[in-house]
Amino acid sequence: MFKERLISGILLVLIAIAAIYFGGWVLWGVLLLISLIGMIELERVFKAHITVPSALCLLAAVGYYLLIRFEMEEYVLPAALVLVIAMLICFVIAYPKYDFTQLLVCFFSIFYVAMTMCCIYRIRVMDGGVYLVWLVFLGAWGSDTCAYCVGRLIGKHKAFPVLSPKKSWEGCIGGVLGAALLGLVYALIFRSKLTAVGNPTLAFPVICACASVLSQFGDLAASGIKRQHEIKDYGKLIPGHGGILDRFDSVIFTAPATYLLLTLVF
Repeated sequence: MFKERLISGILLVLIAIAAIYFGGWVLWGVLLLISLIGMIELERVFKAHITVPSALCLLAAVGYYLLIRFEMEEYVLPAALVLVIAMLICFVIAYPKYDFTQLLVCFFSIFYVAMTMCCIYRIRVMDGGVYLVWLVFLGAWGSDTCAYCVGRLIGKHKAFPVLSPKKSWEGCIGGVLGAALLGLVYALIFRSKLTAVGNPTLAFPVICACASVLSQFGDLAASGIKRQHEIKDYGKLIPGHGGILDRFDSVIFTAPATYLLLTLVF
């Protein structure tokens, strides 16, 4: 199990490095594929994945990515309204085939997975984005690693005993401080490349710390959905890790948080 998890983790990192380095259509395509798989995984939990509303939402996710790729964001809201109307028409025509909850889950999956993951692409296209985008992963995977290590070493006080019995307050705080430290070290190493950011040695630790807090809530939110539906993993796509949502549950929260904080810095 550990060997599978290690190998899968290394491959994920290599894929992430390659996709972020090339950027453009390569990163766009990788993120779109991840988003579509993640949406299907979430919809499967609610038994809404093999439905017409699901197909409409998957197509809508592709449309959203295309609008972002071609910088046509002004059409996102009209497209969302068209999707809502189309799904409700589908609900009426097929009634009572679909439970209304299925429609809500399919629609929610666009925001929860596709739009959040797309923020990685939006950061990448910023000035110096090839360096800025790594803050997403420092605030997510870096925070997870720090929280795990601190929790194992000194964790005593349970933070969320019902939802996540193994999480401790010490681990949560360690994750935030660890992410901030990683952000500072990263800023010091690449400071000369980050000319678009006024003071990266201050901004990056703050961004990573904030992202870490949201990262942990992202992990807990995904865990809560699994617990309510009594499943261990969202999927089996990534050996040793589970599905896309099992590996990217924290990134789903850190990507939009990092993007919004960076827009404030710029």
